[in-house]
Amino acid sequence: MKVLFISRATLYSGFGGDSVQIFGTAKYLKTIGVNVDIKLCNEEIDYSAYDLIHFFNIIRPADILIHAMQCNKPYVVSTIFLDYTAFEKEQRGGMLKWLKFFFSKDSIEYLKVIGRWIKNGEKINSTSYLWLGHKRSMNKIAKGATLLLPNSVSEYRRLESYLGSPFPYTPIPNGIDLKQYDKFESDVQKEKDLVICVARIEGNKNQLNLIRALNNTEFRLKLIGKAAPNHQAYLSKCKEEAAPNIEFVGFLELEELTQEYKKANVHILPSFCETTGLSSLEAAFHHCNLVITKGGDTKEYFQEEVIYCDPSDPSSILESVRKASNSAPSEKLYELVKTTYTWKNAARETLQSYRKVLDSASSESGINQGPVKESV
Repeated sequence: MKVLFISRATLYSGFGGDSVQIFGTAKYLKTIGVNVDIKLCNEEIDYSAYDLIHFFNIIRPADILIHAMQCNKPYVVSTIFLDYTAFEKEQRGGMLKWLKFFFSKDSIEYLKVIGRWIKNGEKINSTSYLWLGHKRSMNKIAKGATLLLPNSVSEYRRLESYLGSPFPYTPIPNGIDLKQYDKFESDVQKEKDLVICVARIEGNKNQLNLIRALNNTEFRLKLIGKAAPNHQAYLSKCKEEAAPNIEFVGFLELEELTQEYKKANVHILPSFCETTGLSSLEAAFHHCNLVITKGGDTKEYFQEEVIYCDPSDPSSILESVRKASNSAPSEKLYELVKTTYTWKNAARETLQSYRKVLDSASSESGINQGPVKESV
């Protein structure tokens, strides 16, 4: 089986959670006999070489639409569908703060795509997007997909509500790569006052409210990650408000990041919305106490094994961190991450979905695709 992943043009330059999902899934699909290529949406592509196309980020339909319309292949979509309503309401500044009073949510998303084109040179590959608009383009992509692959049932329900109709779907939970930590064994001890937040620095991740919550408290906060391309002003605001107990670490390579997870007593991700929160899964594996957002789909993953905070309220964030710092890490969550939330498992479930899609295509065309090799 030969599968093509198609992702946003900034997959490498603007590394994010979707990048981790794409590379982790591809890596483990290859171990079970699937030939995977990764292409960017702004590349010219020969679709004929592939049995199936796999798109990512339905919230970026301008990247997907032209390929979905031209490929003439069955395709699936890892939707990674976030609802930024809470962030837009609470934190959005600049021109977009005022646009929300005059334009619908869909129109604002459309204008953001145009803005990325003008400001960052992120080319709009599909002219159809320009006349269809944002929501209708998403609907067209979803209707053309043989299967949607959200990261949770909760994510799918949110997308179904937004688009206004049901679609065939199979949830594929996100995960972590357990093997990558094997070489980093150490006897690092937990530091009681150390709180870390591993995330790109951007408005939705909500580092500013986190800083306001922990400024001049008994905790040391390390913000690990670099600013997203369009959030340099947000980073500047964060640095401007940060007290001496707040440290901006920037991007860390895996070995250094692993050491920070091992040292931290608390990991917090106070985003306004998360489909999963991959760094929270990594932190749970390293026996951190977790504080996470109430927004999005986190409860489906973390259940009652973490402390939930209100991301819009710094006092709630501080109270949650204090509670977590005096708790014991959840062994139940550690075992759940170790046994269930891994890229190895995600790849196996993704392969089952591919088989379902190709079996459906074979039935319709009368062509036998043949068996798919699977190895450990």
